[in-house]
Parts: sequence; C-alpha cells; structure tokens
Amino acid sequence: MNKNILITGCSSGLGESLANLYLSKGYIVYGINRSTPKIVHKNFFCLNYDLSNLDEIKSKVANFIKKQKEFETVFLNAGTLGEIKELKNLQLHEIQKVLDINVYANKELLDILSETKVENIIATSSGASVNGSKGWGAYSLSKSSLNMLINLYSKEMLNTKLISLAPGVIKTPMTDFIRNEVDDNIFTSAKVLKDGEIQTPKEAAIRIENFLKRINEFESGSFIDIRNI
Repeated sequence: MNKNILITGCSSGLGESLANLYLSKGYIVYGINRSTPKIVHKNFFCLNYDLSNLDEIKSKVANFIKKQKEFETVFLNAGTLGEIKELKNLQLHEIQKVLDINVYANKELLDILSETKVENIIATSSGASVNGSKGWGAYSLSKSSLNMLINLYSKEMLNTKLISLAPGVIKTPMTDFIRNEVDDNIFTSAKVLKDGEIQTPKEAAIRIENFLKRINEFESGSFIDIRNI
C-alpha cells in the first residue's frame, strides 16, 4: 500500500493537523478544500473544491482521487455546524445545507472511493450524533445520518475498513463560538463544552493516529467515540 493519505477539509483545525502530522511522517497527502490551505510542502497536493456543490463532485473530484490509485487512509473530515437553535425554529433549508456537506457530499465521495483501493476510511462524526442535545438539531441529524452512511457502505466496500469516529471536543473557531457565544442557560450542551475536556487539533490528530494503530480491533461500519476506548 502506498503511503497516500486523502483528507477533506484540511485548511484548518483537525484536518490541517492531520495533514501536517502525516506529512511529517513521510506520507503524501492529498487535500480537498473549499479554501486554499496554508500548508506548503513538496508532498502536499490540494484540489480546491466546494463540496456543497453536490452535482459536480463526481465530475470535478473523481479524477483527482482515482489517479492516485490507492490510499492507506481517507479522512472524510469536511463538515459544518449549522445554526445552534431550537429545532422548531430551524427552517428546512438550514437543515438541508448541513446535510449537504455532512452527509450527501460524503455519499458522493464514497461512491468514488468504492472504485479505488483504500485500506481505511475515517469519517469525522460527533458525540452529538447519539446525544440529541437541544440546539444541535441540524448537526445531530447530519452526524447520525453519517454514522448510518458509513455502516451501510461497510456492507458494500468489503476490502476497506470504514469507521465513523467521534474525536472528542477540539478547540476550533466552531467550538470557541459555542463556548463563548451560545447561551448555556438555554442550550445546556454549551455548558458541557465549557466545563469539559478540550483538546488542541494537534492533540486530536495524534489521538486519531494512535486509534488507527488499533483499527483492526473494531468492526467495519462502527461508530466509535474515541473518548470511550
């Protein structure tokens, strides 16, 4: 297996830290990003593409993926939070926007990857996919759907290990917004984030790399919360 890594959403946060970690270990890293990453490295190659444009993913992205022929690990990391507000106040178009990025874009990518040699696929999920916390409606719906998407594809991609992985709370602009701007008297989950463990993107990337060393312990298609293993 060539030492190729594919990461979606590696212009910041966890994706950027994963890219830098694997580059430091001699891997060739391919990124798919809406904006151009700050990473400058001879072994980093990036396709600028907005994954919310679902209709053209297969025509614009497939060649970038397939020409590499094989990947050791693919990180389906690109995602969006959406609005933090009561579900009754969420409009359908707001939910749809989150589902487009967090679920349907990954479905299109998995179709491409099913025709590519891939050892492992790690989809970035969340504890919100099972917790059902007030205010996280669109995000929770999308991540629970992502878990099932990974489960279903594991029944078809029999030569690839697929895991939906919750990496724990990571310090990013998204979590900073929740911890600092969201009213935790209304949305108690924000208080949990404020009071709980938070890790840097670099720490999370190392934790995920260590998880991958144990990946054969887990059944393909599983949802794993890294904090529980």
